Amino acid sequence: MQILYEDNHIIAVSKTCREIVQADKTGDTPLLDMVKAYIKQKYNKPGEVFLGLPHRLDRPTSGVVLFARTSKALVRLNAMFQTHESIHKTYWAIVAYPPREPEGYLEHCLLRTDNENQSYVVREGTKDAKLAKLCYRTLAQSDRYTLLEITLLTGRHHQIRCQLAAIGSPIRGDLKYGAPRSNPDGGISLHAREIAFVHPVSKLPISIIAPVPDDNLWRALTQNL
Repeated sequence: MQILYEDNHIIAVSKTCREIVQADKTGDTPLLDMVKAYIKQKYNKPGEVFLGLPHRLDRPTSGVVLFARTSKALVRLNAMFQTHESIHKTYWAIVAYPPREPEGYLEHCLLRTDNENQSYVVREGTKDAKLAKLCYRTLAQSDRYTLLEITLLTGRHHQIRCQLAAIGSPIRGDLKYGAPRSNPDGGISLHAREIAFVHPVSKLPISIIAPVPDDNLWRALTQNL
Protein backbone atom coordinates (compact mmCIF):
# COMPACT_ATOMS: atom_id res chain seq x y z
CA MET A 1 0.00 0.00 0.00
CA GLN A 2 1.43 3.35 -1.06
CA ILE A 3 0.38 6.52 0.78
CA LEU A 4 0.04 9.46 -1.61
CA TYR A 5 -1.19 12.16 0.77
CA GLU A 6 -2.00 12.40 4.47
CA ASP A 7 -3.13 15.02 6.97
CA ASN A 8 -5.41 15.17 10.01
CA HIS A 9 -8.61 15.00 7.96
CA ILE A 10 -7.90 12.99 4.79
CA ILE A 11 -5.62 10.26 3.50
CA ALA A 12 -5.10 9.04 -0.08
CA VAL A 13 -3.51 5.80 -1.25
CA SER A 14 -2.52 4.25 -4.56
CA LYS A 15 -4.63 1.19 -5.37
CA THR A 16 -3.47 -1.68 -7.58
CA CYS A 17 -5.82 -3.71 -9.79
CA ARG A 18 -5.48 -6.63 -7.38
CA GLU A 19 -6.87 -4.74 -4.39
CA ILE A 20 -10.45 -4.10 -3.33
CA VAL A 21 -11.55 -0.84 -1.71
CA GLN A 22 -14.09 -2.34 0.68
CA ALA A 23 -15.01 -5.87 1.75
CA ASP A 24 -16.74 -8.17 -0.73
CA LYS A 25 -17.59 -11.86 -1.05
CA THR A 26 -13.97 -12.80 -1.93
CA GLY A 27 -12.91 -12.32 1.67
CA ASP A 28 -9.75 -10.46 0.58
CA THR A 29 -8.53 -7.74 2.93
CA PRO A 30 -9.83 -4.39 1.62
CA LEU A 31 -7.89 -1.12 1.44
CA LEU A 32 -10.30 0.33 3.99
CA ASP A 33 -9.02 -2.13 6.61
CA MET A 34 -5.39 -1.73 5.52
CA VAL A 35 -5.53 2.05 5.94
CA LYS A 36 -7.25 1.73 9.33
CA ALA A 37 -4.48 -0.60 10.49
CA TYR A 38 -1.82 1.81 9.18
CA ILE A 39 -3.37 4.76 11.06
CA LYS A 40 -3.82 2.75 14.25
CA GLN A 41 -0.18 1.65 14.25
CA LYS A 42 1.37 4.96 13.15
CA TYR A 43 -0.50 7.10 15.66
CA ASN A 44 -0.86 4.44 18.36
CA LYS A 45 -4.62 4.96 18.44
CA PRO A 46 -6.64 2.99 21.00
CA GLY A 47 -9.93 1.40 20.02
CA GLU A 48 -11.60 1.56 16.59
CA VAL A 49 -10.16 3.93 13.97
CA PHE A 50 -12.66 6.11 12.10
CA LEU A 51 -12.22 6.05 8.33
CA GLY A 52 -14.84 7.18 5.83
CA LEU A 53 -15.07 6.24 2.16
CA PRO A 54 -16.53 9.03 -0.04
CA HIS A 55 -15.92 7.23 -3.37
CA ARG A 56 -14.88 3.88 -4.80
CA LEU A 57 -12.86 2.29 -7.59
CA ASP A 58 -13.77 -0.98 -9.31
CA ARG A 59 -11.45 -3.83 -8.35
CA PRO A 60 -9.78 -4.13 -11.80
CA THR A 61 -9.06 -0.37 -11.86
CA SER A 62 -5.89 1.15 -10.38
CA GLY A 63 -5.19 4.62 -9.07
CA VAL A 64 -5.83 7.12 -6.31
CA VAL A 65 -8.42 6.41 -3.61
CA LEU A 66 -9.36 9.10 -1.10
CA PHE A 67 -10.48 8.40 2.48
CA ALA A 68 -11.79 10.73 5.20
CA ARG A 69 -10.17 10.57 8.65
CA THR A 70 -12.85 12.70 10.34
CA SER A 71 -16.62 12.81 10.15
CA LYS A 72 -16.49 16.50 9.20
CA ALA A 73 -14.29 15.71 6.20
CA LEU A 74 -16.49 12.75 5.20
CA VAL A 75 -19.71 14.77 5.14
CA ARG A 76 -18.12 17.48 3.00
CA LEU A 77 -16.37 15.06 0.65
CA ASN A 78 -19.59 13.08 0.17
CA ALA A 79 -21.34 16.27 -0.92
CA MET A 80 -18.49 17.18 -3.29
CA PHE A 81 -18.49 13.78 -4.98
CA GLN A 82 -22.28 13.78 -5.32
CA THR A 83 -22.54 17.26 -6.83
CA HIS A 84 -19.17 17.22 -8.68
CA GLU A 85 -18.48 20.69 -7.31
CA SER A 86 -14.97 21.63 -6.19
CA ILE A 87 -13.68 18.18 -7.15
CA HIS A 88 -12.34 16.83 -10.45
CA LYS A 89 -11.30 13.28 -11.32
CA THR A 90 -8.97 12.48 -14.20
CA TYR A 91 -8.43 8.96 -15.54
CA TRP A 92 -5.97 7.43 -18.00
CA ALA A 93 -7.06 4.51 -20.17
CA ILE A 94 -5.28 2.34 -22.72
CA VAL A 95 -7.33 1.21 -25.72
CA ALA A 96 -6.42 -0.89 -28.75
CA TYR A 97 -8.88 0.86 -31.06
CA PRO A 98 -8.60 4.65 -30.79
CA PRO A 99 -11.66 6.90 -31.04
CA ARG A 100 -12.38 8.36 -34.46
CA GLU A 101 -11.41 11.82 -33.22
CA PRO A 102 -8.27 12.43 -31.11
CA GLU A 103 -10.32 14.35 -28.55
CA GLY A 104 -13.99 14.82 -27.90
CA TYR A 105 -17.05 14.85 -25.67
CA LEU A 106 -19.23 11.80 -25.04
CA GLU A 107 -22.80 11.81 -23.78
CA HIS A 108 -24.90 8.69 -23.34
CA CYS A 109 -27.85 7.46 -21.31
CA LEU A 110 -26.73 4.51 -19.18
CA LEU A 111 -28.81 1.86 -17.48
CA ARG A 112 -27.27 -0.18 -14.67
CA THR A 113 -28.23 -3.82 -14.18
CA ASP A 114 -27.49 -4.99 -10.65
CA ASN A 115 -27.74 -8.69 -11.38
CA GLU A 116 -25.00 -8.43 -14.03
CA ASN A 117 -23.11 -5.55 -12.37
CA GLN A 118 -22.93 -3.89 -15.77
CA SER A 119 -24.14 -0.73 -17.50
CA TYR A 120 -25.63 -0.41 -20.99
CA VAL A 121 -26.18 2.49 -23.36
CA VAL A 122 -29.94 2.93 -23.82
CA ARG A 123 -32.34 5.37 -25.43
CA GLU A 124 -33.04 8.68 -23.81
CA GLY A 125 -36.14 8.40 -21.64
CA THR A 126 -35.55 4.77 -20.67
CA LYS A 127 -36.78 4.14 -17.14
CA ASP A 128 -34.04 4.41 -14.49
CA ALA A 129 -31.43 5.44 -17.08
CA LYS A 130 -29.00 8.22 -16.11
CA LEU A 131 -27.14 10.72 -18.27
CA ALA A 132 -23.38 10.14 -18.46
CA LYS A 133 -20.94 12.78 -19.71
CA LEU A 134 -17.18 12.82 -20.13
CA CYS A 135 -14.41 14.46 -22.15
CA TYR A 136 -11.39 12.63 -23.53
CA ARG A 137 -8.15 13.48 -25.34
CA THR A 138 -5.32 11.43 -26.79
CA LEU A 139 -2.06 11.62 -24.84
CA ALA A 140 0.13 9.08 -26.63
CA GLN A 141 0.10 6.31 -29.22
CA SER A 142 2.16 3.27 -30.14
CA ASP A 143 1.82 0.84 -33.03
CA ARG A 144 -0.93 -1.08 -31.21
CA TYR A 145 -2.29 1.05 -28.38
CA THR A 146 -3.56 4.53 -27.58
CA LEU A 147 -3.43 6.30 -24.21
CA LEU A 148 -6.46 8.47 -23.47
CA GLU A 149 -7.02 11.02 -20.73
CA ILE A 150 -10.62 11.14 -19.50
CA THR A 151 -12.24 13.86 -17.44
CA LEU A 152 -15.46 12.78 -15.78
CA LEU A 153 -18.36 15.23 -15.84
CA THR A 154 -20.74 12.79 -14.12
CA GLY A 155 -20.18 9.79 -11.88
CA ARG A 156 -22.12 6.82 -13.24
CA HIS A 157 -21.60 3.10 -12.71
CA HIS A 158 -18.83 1.82 -15.04
CA GLN A 159 -19.20 5.07 -16.98
CA ILE A 160 -15.80 5.24 -18.66
CA ARG A 161 -15.77 1.53 -19.45
CA CYS A 162 -19.26 1.60 -20.97
CA GLN A 163 -18.93 4.86 -22.90
CA LEU A 164 -15.57 4.01 -24.49
CA ALA A 165 -16.92 0.59 -25.49
CA ALA A 166 -19.96 2.30 -27.03
CA ILE A 167 -17.73 4.19 -29.49
CA GLY A 168 -15.72 1.08 -30.37
CA SER A 169 -12.79 1.71 -28.02
CA PRO A 170 -13.07 -0.79 -25.14
CA ILE A 171 -10.40 -0.54 -22.48
CA ARG A 172 -7.55 -3.03 -22.78
CA GLY A 173 -8.30 -6.14 -20.71
CA ASP A 174 -11.94 -5.23 -20.07
CA LEU A 175 -13.68 -8.44 -21.15
CA LYS A 176 -17.00 -7.28 -19.68
CA TYR A 177 -17.14 -4.39 -22.15
CA GLY A 178 -15.79 -5.98 -25.28
CA ALA A 179 -12.02 -6.29 -25.00
CA PRO A 180 -10.85 -9.40 -26.91
CA ARG A 181 -8.51 -10.70 -24.19
CA SER A 182 -7.68 -10.22 -20.52
CA ASN A 183 -4.59 -8.55 -19.10
CA PRO A 184 -1.89 -10.75 -17.51
CA ASP A 185 -2.49 -9.18 -14.09
CA GLY A 186 -6.26 -9.70 -14.27
CA GLY A 187 -6.99 -5.98 -14.20
CA ILE A 188 -8.03 -3.52 -16.87
CA SER A 189 -5.94 -0.67 -18.25
CA LEU A 190 -7.94 2.05 -16.52
CA HIS A 191 -6.10 4.22 -14.01
CA ALA A 192 -7.50 6.89 -11.70
CA ARG A 193 -4.64 9.29 -12.32
CA GLU A 194 -5.61 12.39 -10.34
CA ILE A 195 -8.12 13.82 -7.90
CA ALA A 196 -8.05 17.62 -7.64
CA PHE A 197 -10.29 19.26 -5.06
CA VAL A 198 -10.73 21.93 -2.44
CA HIS A 199 -9.71 20.53 0.92
CA PRO A 200 -12.89 19.90 2.94
CA VAL A 201 -11.52 21.64 6.04
CA SER A 202 -8.61 23.94 5.16
CA LYS A 203 -10.26 24.99 1.85
CA LEU A 204 -6.87 24.91 0.15
CA PRO A 205 -6.55 23.42 -3.37
CA ILE A 206 -5.21 19.85 -3.34
CA SER A 207 -4.07 17.70 -6.25
CA ILE A 208 -3.22 14.03 -5.67
CA ILE A 209 -1.63 12.00 -8.47
CA ALA A 210 -1.18 8.23 -8.51
CA PRO A 211 1.82 6.70 -10.32
CA VAL A 212 0.91 4.49 -13.26
CA PRO A 213 1.04 0.68 -12.89
CA ASP A 214 4.49 -0.85 -13.02
CA ASP A 215 4.42 -2.63 -16.36
CA ASN A 216 6.12 -2.19 -19.71
CA LEU A 217 3.12 -0.90 -21.68
CA TRP A 218 2.23 1.82 -19.18
CA ARG A 219 5.88 2.88 -19.00
CA ALA A 220 6.22 2.97 -22.80
CA LEU A 221 3.10 5.08 -23.32
CA THR A 222 3.82 7.55 -20.51
CA GLN A 223 7.60 7.94 -20.64
CA ASN A 224 7.47 11.15 -22.70
CA LEU A 225 4.58 12.82 -20.89
